[in-house]
Amino acid sequence: MTTSSSDNDGQGMIVNPRPTADNQDWDGDDADRADRLRFEEEQAMIREQSEARAAAKAAAGDHKEANA
Repeated sequence: MTTSSSDNDGQGMIVNPRPTADNQDWDGDDADRADRLRFEEEQAMIREQSEARAAAKAAAGDHKEANA
């Protein structure tokens, strides 16, 4: 028996697709809330690091002026 590339034996086909209405990712589900919380925590951490760097830079500048 010979097969050609144009033969469709059913492999790789979606046999029973779900309707698009059932396949939607709803906003407000638990995963979305967790993603939003994680994003907010990361943004707060970045802000804190930025403020700490600015404070350290200002302190280093004040230290240099005091020694000059």
